[in-house]
Amino acid sequence: MDAITFFIQAMNGIQYGLLLFLVATGLTLIFGIMGVINIAHGSFYMVGAYLAWSLMGWFGNFWVGLFAGVLVALFLGLALEWLFIRFLYDRDHLQQVLVTYGLILIFSELRSILWGDDVHSVPIPELLSGSIQLTENLAYPIYRLWLSGVCIVIAILMYVGIQHTRLGMMIRAGESDRDMTKALGINIGLVYRFVFALGVSLAAFSGMISAPIASVFPGMGNQVLIVSFVVVVIGGLGSIKGAMVAALMVGLIDTFGKVLNVNILGINILPEMAGMSIFALMAIILMFRPQGIFGKGH
Repeated sequence: MDAITFFIQAMNGIQYGLLLFLVATGLTLIFGIMGVINIAHGSFYMVGAYLAWSLMGWFGNFWVGLFAGVLVALFLGLALEWLFIRFLYDRDHLQQVLVTYGLILIFSELRSILWGDDVHSVPIPELLSGSIQLTENLAYPIYRLWLSGVCIVIAILMYVGIQHTRLGMMIRAGESDRDMTKALGINIGLVYRFVFALGVSLAAFSGMISAPIASVFPGMGNQVLIVSFVVVVIGGLGSIKGAMVAALMVGLIDTFGKVLNVNILGINILPEMAGMSIFALMAIILMFRPQGIFGKGH
C-alpha cells in the first residue's frame, strides 16, 4: 500500500469513526446518563436516512431538507420520551429492552408503510459534489471532508455543552444522583426529556448526512446499533470523550482491516476478520478496563 492510498484509507477510517461517534454519543447519553438501554437507537439512524431521502426530494434542496429532518427528529424524540421512555427510568433492564424492542418493530412497520421496502439513494448537494485531486488517478470527495468537519464541530459543541454550561451541569448532576438533583429543585424529568430528544436527533442526523454516501435501505440501522454499542462499551458509559476515542479506534480498525493484505496459506485473512476485529478490541480493553477507557469505576 503506497502512502497516498494509506492516507485515503486513514481519512475514510476517521470519517467512518466520526460518523459512528455521532450515533454512539446519543446512545451513551441515553444509556450512561439516563440509565435506559435503548436498543431502538439504530432505528432513529434509519429514520434519519429515510427522512433525508423524502424531505430533500420534497423540498428539492439538501440544506432545507436537512434542517427540516432535524426538527422532525427532535419532536419525535420529545414525543417518544413522553409516551414511553419516561416510564422506564425506575424499571429493570429487561423491561427497557422489551419496550425499546417494541419500538424497533413499530418503526420497521411504519417505514414499510410510509416509504416502502425499496433501496433509495440521496444525491450529494452540488456545493459539495467535487473532489480534491491527490494524484493523477486518485481524488478525495469534498463531501466526506465536510461530513468529518461537521462531526468534529458537533463533538466540540457537545463537550462544551456538557462540561461548561448550566444545562450540562444539571445533566451531570442527574447522572450522579437523581434524587438529590430533584431535591435541589431541578426538573430532572424535563432534563431527561431533552437528553433523549438530543440522542434521537444525533442518530437521525447521522443517518441524514450519511445517506448521500450510502444506500438508504430497510434494516440499515441494525449494524450501526451493534457497532455503536461496541463504541459505548469501549469508551465508557456516559463519556463523550470516550465515545470519540472509541469511535475513531473502531473506524480505523474496521477500515484498514478490510483493505490490508495479510496472506496465510494463500488466503487473505484480514478482510474476512475485519468485522470480528472490533469485538476483539472490545474484549481486550474490557480485560484491563471493565468500565471502558474513560468510564467511571465502581
